[in-house]
Amino acid sequence: MNKELTIIGGGLAGCEAAWQAAQQGIMVSLYEMRPLKSTGAHISAGLAELVCSNSLGSERVDRASGLLLQELISLNSVLVKCALETKIPAGRALAVDRQKFSDRVTEIIENHPHIKVFRQEITSIPNQPCIIASGPLTSSALSAAIAQFTEKSNLFFYDAVAPIVQKETINFKIAFLSSRYQKESDDYINCPLTKEEYEQFVRELLSAERIPLREFESQINQGVTTGKDRFFEGCLPIEVLAKRGQDTLAFGPLRPTGLHDPHSGKRPYAVVQLRQDNIAASLYNMVGFQTNLTYPEQKRVFRLIPGLENADFARYGQMHRNTFLFAPEILKPTLQAVNRADLFFAGQLIGIEGYLGNIASGLLAGINAARYLNGEETITLPQGCMLGSLIYYITHAKPEDFQPMKANYGLLIDKEESQKVPKQLRNQKFYENSMEVIREVSKQLGDNH
Repeated sequence: MNKELTIIGGGLAGCEAAWQAAQQGIMVSLYEMRPLKSTGAHISAGLAELVCSNSLGSERVDRASGLLLQELISLNSVLVKCALETKIPAGRALAVDRQKFSDRVTEIIENHPHIKVFRQEITSIPNQPCIIASGPLTSSALSAAIAQFTEKSNLFFYDAVAPIVQKETINFKIAFLSSRYQKESDDYINCPLTKEEYEQFVRELLSAERIPLREFESQINQGVTTGKDRFFEGCLPIEVLAKRGQDTLAFGPLRPTGLHDPHSGKRPYAVVQLRQDNIAASLYNMVGFQTNLTYPEQKRVFRLIPGLENADFARYGQMHRNTFLFAPEILKPTLQAVNRADLFFAGQLIGIEGYLGNIASGLLAGINAARYLNGEETITLPQGCMLGSLIYYITHAKPEDFQPMKANYGLLIDKEESQKVPKQLRNQKFYENSMEVIREVSKQLGDNH
């Protein structure tokens, strides 16, 4: 068999898949349309650019992202290695300098002897072994080709990114450095709000002008149906959250738990947290502040937050259309297309949310594409590990329940058994079982992996 593989998309999933397949001796052609054609959300030509947050999630193994992180380390993920190399302080979360992370991934991929990168838009599905990892901002032409192939319309939802603030413009006479429950850690900048300040902020947020959803964001041409005003629950715009109730933000992204204001000596009513965004610690992103407010309104409303009254924004928040497929009818648990064995899909396009989840799906697709080309049996990961349970969900969910999913312990929980065991002990057991499963998978993959 010709051991050549085409991969469409130079994001997290595509780059991980390319490296995994190349490590198995496969000659990989990786296609990325940027910078020749922009997505409207990306700002660089770098591979594996992080468009939204710069955090890959918690490193704690009692959290689902921390468990998935350990699985990926054990499975030799190159992008996780790059993330650890470009890590910046973020409490117990794995956050990276997004530019250095992208630069490092680009360097590794472009210099791999078995990978050739092409800056070119692909508008149809190749008639050869292929992984499609074109992401949620897949071009209209390729989206239409995928819809025609699957005989199913794409589903959409809207996603949003948060603003980034220049640190030197933050007022530290009001703001303070601290991490939740960690008095010795100063990884986050915290802007405290009194009850009156919080209520004023919510009022102004709800009345602020939003950017109209553009026509091309509401639909894809050539017969793909729309999912107008469909938001992903895991990344709701802050103004959409605020509409759910006066205290929704105070119990959500602005919750003050684990924080103490050293200036007042009191626990704030609400807190806006900012997380470091680059190694120089000159830029901080507003945690949980995905938004579709107009740029002038963002400046006006977000400057009502104590400590940000003179803030300069290095980047304003924005919304964009994210496209995903109905994976349960399209994919096998090996990430192969049901009706075409040499075609694989990976990444956010298949309904996986979260940076680590997308990296993980690319890893599995790359491994299985290489095994297919090498004449080996493709692998289905057991549900006993986080990645296996995540892949099982996206390939078995019911139509009425399906929406993009990120790693969470709910995918592993046996509801009857979980009620009998304290959460901390239950999650520790999940971790131990999962890592045992991953060790067996690593043995199956062999030394070359």
